[in-house]
Amino acid sequence: MGFLLLDNSEETTFKYQQIYEGIKNKILDEKLKANEKLPSKRELADELGVSVNTVAIAYDQLIAEGYIYTIERKGYFVENITSFSNQLDPVYKLPVDLKENHDASNGDWLSLSHMSADISLFPFKEWLKCMNKAIDNHKRELSELGHPQGPYMTRKTISRMIALTRGVVCEPEQIVIGAGTQLLIQQLMQIQNKNEIIAVEDPGYFRFYRLLKNMGFSVQPVGLDDKGIDIGEVEASKANFVFVTPSHQFPTGKIMPITRRIELLNWATKGNNRYIVEDDYDSEFKYETNSIPSLQSLDRNQRVIYTGTFSKTLIPGIRISYMVLPPEMLRDYRRHYPDLMQYSNMISLYSLHYFIENGSYTRHIKRMNHHYEQKRKLLIEELHKRFKQKVRIQDIPAGLHFLAQFKSDKTYEEIETLAKDKKLEIYTIRRFMLKHKPKVEKGWIELVIGFANIEQELIVKAVDRLWKVIG
Repeated sequence: MGFLLLDNSEETTFKYQQIYEGIKNKILDEKLKANEKLPSKRELADELGVSVNTVAIAYDQLIAEGYIYTIERKGYFVENITSFSNQLDPVYKLPVDLKENHDASNGDWLSLSHMSADISLFPFKEWLKCMNKAIDNHKRELSELGHPQGPYMTRKTISRMIALTRGVVCEPEQIVIGAGTQLLIQQLMQIQNKNEIIAVEDPGYFRFYRLLKNMGFSVQPVGLDDKGIDIGEVEASKANFVFVTPSHQFPTGKIMPITRRIELLNWATKGNNRYIVEDDYDSEFKYETNSIPSLQSLDRNQRVIYTGTFSKTLIPGIRISYMVLPPEMLRDYRRHYPDLMQYSNMISLYSLHYFIENGSYTRHIKRMNHHYEQKRKLLIEELHKRFKQKVRIQDIPAGLHFLAQFKSDKTYEEIETLAKDKKLEIYTIRRFMLKHKPKVEKGWIELVIGFANIEQELIVKAVDRLWKVIG
């Protein structure tokens, strides 16, 4: 048998790659010993029926990676390489529990998820124009790392926009842009003392809860009353930070009234290091009512950290979020992250500036508000028509989801299993209960119903599937 065997079928790799891999594997498997001489380039080329240049390329790569060495006029030799210890099975396979069940077609699934957004009406042509403008106008900036908080012009545009739409009072310097709200919250909390106690809404956003727990904080789930987060429980928790969604509580949809907002702000002023993190995740969407100003707009003591996102209004995959830091918190942030690089795509950040500046963003929000309102009304109408007295909907005209109660003898586990069988994506309230139990009478269950990503013509079909799951 020869020194190497090559596969001459058409689907194989280039010959020099086969030679390289063959010799490398022989060395790693210790079939070739240290300082053992290899065939000359011409000898190996004649044996394999390839050109000398092909063998030369393979040998050069092996030399570059340290597998072999050459001695002038003597030839090529195997390097003295340290042996592997405790080698795994050479035929390695990913463990079954780590494999992903990926179905690109998504089959015949229908979604009533709260997490999606409808991109069918997104003005891609307008966005591409803004992207081209960003490339034309900012070649120098795109070749550099840029400011860790994001381009100043984009932060200025965002600060002006949220002042007009949400009443947020801030300077561009206070805005930190990042690739998602979770990442920004992680950065924010990494600079805090791990002894801090954090209060979160219950039911609430489970991803924040798990993130903060994994970071080592003491996280206290606080129940809700008819006005939002229970201020008495907040006081009792001894928390320094409170995470809230006052404009559209997630997942119940409650809108926090002015009395509770003032109570929360007063709580923050009673301690030297108390802060409120306001997650304004889908405040752009209000129906039959004007937009409700942010909690931050009422803050006179710089105790509210405001966060917003473009994931619901643009394309979720663009991943652009931002937070507004009070001056003292901003000073700490800059002191801890002097070398941080901006995680968001810089072309997208400049494109966003032009998209907002030329009015495309405002027009898109107006168009989507009307579009979502129509879908929301139709979905609620069909739920009432199908379930009649067996459904109770908390019809709060805001956001991209609502809470609904359904009369059913099934458990949450049974409903979740049946939904998968019927290819219907739904989420029960169980997913968002952190410590408290669902406040619903026996024989009823609660679902968080989203309507952003269900096509209007498929709403009746989705409700029919839901009936089969719950009924």
